[in-house]
Order: sequence, then C-alpha cells, then structure tokens
Amino acid sequence: MTIQKPAVRPANAQFSSGPCAKLPGWTPSHLNNALTGRSHRSGEGKKRLKRAIELTRAVLEVPADYRIGIVPASDTGAVEMALWSLLGARGVDVLAWESFGEGWVSDIVKQLKLPDVRKLTAPYGELPDLSKVDFSRDVVFTWNGTTSGVRVPDGNWIPADREGLTICDATSAAFAQALDFAKLDVVTFSWQKVLGGEGAHGVIVLSPRAVARLESYTPPWPMPKIFRMTSGGKLIAGIFEGETINTPSMLCVEDYVVALEWAQSLGGLRALRARADANAAVIDRWIAARGFAHHLARLPETRSNTSVCFSLDGSEEVPKKIAKLLEAEGAAFDIGGYRDAPPGLRIWCGATVETADLEALLPWLDWAYASATAA
Repeated sequence: MTIQKPAVRPANAQFSSGPCAKLPGWTPSHLNNALTGRSHRSGEGKKRLKRAIELTRAVLEVPADYRIGIVPASDTGAVEMALWSLLGARGVDVLAWESFGEGWVSDIVKQLKLPDVRKLTAPYGELPDLSKVDFSRDVVFTWNGTTSGVRVPDGNWIPADREGLTICDATSAAFAQALDFAKLDVVTFSWQKVLGGEGAHGVIVLSPRAVARLESYTPPWPMPKIFRMTSGGKLIAGIFEGETINTPSMLCVEDYVVALEWAQSLGGLRALRARADANAAVIDRWIAARGFAHHLARLPETRSNTSVCFSLDGSEEVPKKIAKLLEAEGAAFDIGGYRDAPPGLRIWCGATVETADLEALLPWLDWAYASATAA
C-alpha cells in the first residue's frame, strides 16, 4: 500500500527518551542568569543549588521530612550511591523487567556480591509477580521501565509497615507519575528525563528511614568519595542543602531551575501528569486503530505515559527503517527502541512534548511503516 508523504512535520520533532525534549519555547536565553564563572560553593552558588532543591520538593510534592540531594553521574550515579551506601544490612529482593533493572541486578550480584539476593524478573512487556516481594528485606526496583514502557500501576503493593527499605529508580516517572513517597525510602531520577534538563546530574531523595539506615550501618566495602553521604556516622547535611559532593555545571543547574519554574507555572505535578497522559493517549489511540502496531506493555494499567514502547508487524528491520526514514525527513528524531529491548519504536511522551507535535507525527508513522514494508 502506498501512502502519500505528509506535508506537515511536527514543530518540534525531538521525541528522544533521554535526553528529552526541552520545555516548549526553550532557547539559550533561558540560561542568561546562570552563574557561569562562579564557584558552586560561593554564597550565590549554594543559594542557586538550594533553590533547585526547594523547587524539586514543591513540584514533585516531596514530604517535608525527606532529604533531597543533587549528586553526580545522572540517575545512574544516584542509584549506585544508594546501592553502595545502604545495601548489605539485610537480604535484598531486586526486581527487573527491562534493561536498567537488569543492570541493578548485575551490580548487586556481581559487583557488591551480596550473599542473600532474590531476583524477581519478568520479560519485556510484563511485571514480576509483585505479591511475591518480601518486604522484610530491602527491595530495589524501577517505577517506570524506560526501555520497556512498563510501569508499576501504583504503590499499593508496598506495605506501610515494611521492615526493609524500598529503593526506587524513578528517572522516567518523576514529574509524570504518582510516586507514592510514603511507600518509598529512596527515590532517584535525573534532570534530562521528564523535565528535559541537561545530562550528568542526578537527584537522590531519602526518607527518614533511609537516613536512619545510613547513620546506623556501615557497609563492609570501601566507599568511593562521590558515594559518601555520612561522616563520622552522621548524615552530611550539606549535600541536601546545596553543598554538592563534586562540582556541578551551573549552566545545567540554571536549566533545571528554569524547567522547575515552568512546571510550577503550569500548575505543578498535576499539570505535568495531565500533559504526559494526554500525550500518551495520542499514541495509544493510534496503536489501537492500527492492526500492525502493538504496545510492548500488555496490560493498560502498566503502560507508561512517558516512554511509550511498541512493536510492529514485519521483520526486525522494519522499526530501524522507520526510525531512519523519519530522521532523514526531520519528522522524528531518536525513536528507535533501546538496544537491549525487543525490536520496536519508543516515543517519549513526557510533559515537555507538545500534544500537537505527536498528532503531527502520526501520519508520518503511517507513511514510514508503509514505506518500510513495501515489497
């Protein structure tokens, strides 16, 4: 079947799942107030970093007694900091249903070499049996599987009276989904996901229970400097007040602050979630009307509203051809599925993406699929 090439392209064709699209209308002038050339340890530098933390708390609706710290190395650095600093005090249940979860399994088993680890896994498109998680142990999981498009539906499967800690990689869920902080002891994310910030910086959020673990437990292995959150058995409070462990980019800090202020101007978390939901619905309707496209997440209640992943009928080369065609046409950039995921496409639908751009993308998807599968 031949389909005529569409005449209208998305105004912003950036649908990458990380780094993600900047906020609508972003230009370099948004960074004019960045403290370039200034020390991050100066009074003004620390004030700007603290501003980023305060806005994070307000927009993400983090409880007042939780600590928020800006840390090195993106979400990966934040997760590793939590794993290396907190695990080992008791057995661990680690959940994985996509590549990043599998990475945490590997680090816990092969790097930390913990003796008591249970792996609860599921193939791409599914969740492990959450009823089998043992919360007398520490539990490590991703809230939203960025490379599978599968998320946990809520926090109801986590008991309030758990004995162990819950460590949650929430990098493609924060600012777009309803994180249940009462059920989470550690939450991590990066700036370059849902709010479209720049890379290399992570955020770690600690509950009072996590702080208590840090101050009462010393891991048996050497601790790299960039992972250390305590000194003399006490939390280094400055990390959670803007005194970062290493040198952050003040350009990136400014960019994050601008994105948070934009989010606040929209109406905060509720508005961000509504935008992501509306965006994901555009792709969902298209998939529902196309017999050749199929959500990777089998159950509607587990489908991500940010990293929407789907497969296509035809050979494994079809998604690759589509991604190349659309990039060459300037209609969509970086929508190929993750390298470890089943062949398919992955379209970012977070809050910084405009719904109109996704609607403009749909005719291009039809055209590219027809072109990629033509005899």
